Amino acid sequence: MIVLGVDPGTAAVGYGLVDVQGASLREVAHGCLTTSPDLSLPERLLLVHDGIADLIARYAPGVLAVERIYFQSNAQTAVAVGHARGVILLAAAQARIPVVEATPNEVKQAVTGHGAADKRQVQRMVRTVLSLASEPRPDDAADALAVAIWAAHTAGSAGGASPQAAVMDRAAAAPMASGPSPYERAVREALEAERRATTGGREKAAGTTHAGRGPVAAPGTDPAAAPAKGTR
Repeated sequence: MIVLGVDPGTAAVGYGLVDVQGASLREVAHGCLTTSPDLSLPERLLLVHDGIADLIARYAPGVLAVERIYFQSNAQTAVAVGHARGVILLAAAQARIPVVEATPNEVKQAVTGHGAADKRQVQRMVRTVLSLASEPRPDDAADALAVAIWAAHTAGSAGGASPQAAVMDRAAAAPMASGPSPYERAVREALEAERRATTGGREKAAGTTHAGRGPVAAPGTDPAAAPAKGTR
């Protein structure tokens, strides 16, 4: 089976194709699709879509693996990558090819054994795993090959079950799950813990205030009318 790995973007889209034969992996092709900044966004997205569609038609991959947006401090970059992911997923859907996706850290963990590996470490391990003569270039193509390696190692680990995305995860390629996912449960538990901590802090602060003011009169009584302690 051939796996097509994709590192999405609007200016450059890395791609890497890996042939999976049992435990053996062989590099088929890799490279980078680029678009000109002189083109409009719709025109650039069309080129990305057509480029991925051409790769699918030429190599007939059994699965498309795409890197997903996990965290982006630059909102504009995240939106651009999201646009590219959209047309890449569209090309896969049009060809009836299943899609798997992973975060950058998941890919690094699978390829190098370390989720915080840098690009050079990823390139070296991709070269080693695929027995390449040199480190793959450009960086986008190396990342795409790494995504393909991740998919080759992990895509079948679910035993053929269809992946399900959390309802809160609107950017996932998988269909929405009908029940709460582990991710949603973790979010809800964290929110509940934060609520309890906030409520407990308020109650503690209120108790401290009352202690500083002395005895609190019972409801319906006049504090001024109550005799002070030790007096008649």
